[in-house]
Amino acid sequence: MKQILFPAVALVLTLVLAGCGNTTGARVSSGTAIGAATGAIIGSFGADAGAGALIGAGVGALGGRLVDEHAKGHFD
Repeated sequence: MKQILFPAVALVLTLVLAGCGNTTGARVSSGTAIGAATGAIIGSFGADAGAGALIGAGVGALGGRLVDEHAKGHFD
């Protein structure tokens, strides 16, 4: 249960905190940083924190970009 709950909570926090930026760059950057940190933490439970950080950075950047597009009204 913890293996599913922690990544889900981390993803929600990434999306929420990525929305705090005012510009596209700020939202994507904060999403990337938060995602990388979260991915490293999740990866440290397994075998490779570095791979977790890379995956988390990608997911965080995508999340930040999606939050930015939503804030601009491009989709609901």
